[in-house]
Amino acid sequence: MGFKCGIVGLPNVGKSTLFNALTKTAQAQAANYPFCTIEPNTGEVAVPDPRMRKLADIAKSKELIPTRIAFVDIAGLVRGASKGEGLGNQFLANIREVDAVVHVLRCFEDDDITHVEGKIDPVADADTIETELMLADLESLERRTEQTRKRASSKDKESVAALPIMDASLKLLNEGKPVRTLLSTLNAEELLILKGLNLLTSHPVLYVCNVAEADAVDGNAHTRAVEAMAKAQGAETVVISAAIESEVAQLPEDESREFLEALGLSEAGLDRLIRAGYKLLDLITYFTVGPKETRAWTIERGIKAPAAAGVIHSDFERGFIRANTIAFDDYIQFGGESGAKEAGKARDEGKEYVVQDGDVIHFRFNT
Repeated sequence: MGFKCGIVGLPNVGKSTLFNALTKTAQAQAANYPFCTIEPNTGEVAVPDPRMRKLADIAKSKELIPTRIAFVDIAGLVRGASKGEGLGNQFLANIREVDAVVHVLRCFEDDDITHVEGKIDPVADADTIETELMLADLESLERRTEQTRKRASSKDKESVAALPIMDASLKLLNEGKPVRTLLSTLNAEELLILKGLNLLTSHPVLYVCNVAEADAVDGNAHTRAVEAMAKAQGAETVVISAAIESEVAQLPEDESREFLEALGLSEAGLDRLIRAGYKLLDLITYFTVGPKETRAWTIERGIKAPAAAGVIHSDFERGFIRANTIAFDDYIQFGGESGAKEAGKARDEGKEYVVQDGDVIHFRFNT
């Protein structure tokens, strides 16, 4: 199970440039005019995880298969998008289909690249996008709430359960607050109801500050303003130079590492973006390891063993018997499966076991 991030922002903030760099493709046309991205482009990239190589070396795996993350480059939104301005409604619909929103903000000065609002103010840009998404949610939810209220008065169980969540969401939107501020207050059942409403502002947000090459290490006044805004929201921020990432994407791995080090950067922006995305969605990775392959699997934190097995194949979940489990550190320390077993570090876990990040698992199941 991977996850899908929608890359959004005003026109000419560097969304498509970042997308091209992250996916190492030229699927999205990066050009200096609004709406150069007419259809959302989706690209998948491998999630880098240094633990895989260590596991594969011990198991002498012939192949490494990392988990993958999808990025969707969604065309630039403008003020009035909720009312159909620009290419508004089409792209609001695209945002509904992602798991998280990567909000790219322009934090660089360049007279050669026009800004749709005529000034560089990333916090104001973020507010513009957020407002349009909230207005779209408000219009959608007001209409649906009245219908749900009528069904709830007739004792329809689903409507009775959904109505308090819808009312709470409406209250927030009318106060000028995104629906995602509700997330921490809801239980698992209520979260499922909220997810089913498919509201634009219910998605968690990661702010990406696109800076000039000179500001890639320490950021600038713009990025610090964004970080303060994000902190107040409980959101994550990543500072990236899309221009640097574009260059890195074209280099072999050893040359890209030297290039980054020369700039004072310890890793590529992709790595930091993925790590922030994992934190945002509370995802973890477990591994299956053997002579044929070492493979990474992404799951949500808190998932039990049968559901984790189902990520590999639905038959694994249906016929689950047990999970032979070794913690990553134990697998490395004791030289693999045999050594871990001899040291008493291999465990048989049952249906109630909650899979931990880095677990090396071999599932037993009935066919």
